[in-house]
Amino acid sequence: MPMIDVYATAGTFPNPHALARDLAAAVMKWEKVPPIPLFQKNTAAFVHDLPAGAIANVDGDSNYVRVQVLTPVGVLNREKQLGVVQELTDIVATAAHDPSLAQRTWVLIYESPEGGWGINGHANTGADIAQAARAQLVAMAGKSGGSA
Repeated sequence: MPMIDVYATAGTFPNPHALARDLAAAVMKWEKVPPIPLFQKNTAAFVHDLPAGAIANVDGDSNYVRVQVLTPVGVLNREKQLGVVQELTDIVATAAHDPSLAQRTWVLIYESPEGGWGINGHANTGADIAQAARAQLVAMAGKSGGSA
């Protein structure tokens, strides 16, 4: 259940809501979690518009984007890291209508420590999240008459 933060100069993205939705869906896909409300409602992206001049490299260039992805510990192996970084970079460049932005998009992956993922006032462990997901899958299967 990742949280994604995007930082860019205001106006970089004509439709930040669509960008946030697309980034959240992509990370959820790479995490390979089932499309259940637990994950759909708790996977989100936040687009932060920064004022002009709030971003600079050593040369003073400010046309960069930083994407930070926070996931529970151990969710993204190396293959998933490579995939999520490439896909998020592509989504950002497409959303900005600027293919060259891919060269100036930084994607940083962070892992929340075990027990450091709070939802509904509870600091969850990986086992807590897995148990909640299993319970939701069983409940959904019961409503549809299928099996989990």
